[in-house]
Amino acid sequence: VVQLVESGGGLVQAGGSLRLSCTASGLSFDDYSMNWFRQAPGKEREGVSCITRRTATTYYAASAKGRFTISRDNVKNTLYLQMNSLNSEDSATYYCAASIGCNPNLDGSRWVNYWGQGTQVTVSS
Repeated sequence: VVQLVESGGGLVQAGGSLRLSCTASGLSFDDYSMNWFRQAPGKEREGVSCITRRTATTYYAASAKGRFTISRDNVKNTLYLQMNSLNSEDSATYYCAASIGCNPNLDGSRWVNYWGQGTQVTVSS
């Protein structure tokens, strides 16, 4: 069975940083592009970032660019999201997802093959 397990969420003060991790099993990790999505209460799920499987080309939502960094370790089968300068708008449940390719616009999830269960991020001031 394919499993994507997120970790690293928690409570952080505004201006602080967190690093999220997603460990994959049951799939050929380096055959997939990997994504981070997030969803806050009362809001639509939104794409945050995506990284391609071979060249590790990266894509970011406007809200994330310059503050967040997506990366992957194909030996450890792990995806990361380094989040800096966090603010209250970043509070959400963050999900990792595997897909065949990235959508540079990060405006949907129809191409996603597998989802993780999510990890909660809460930013306080």
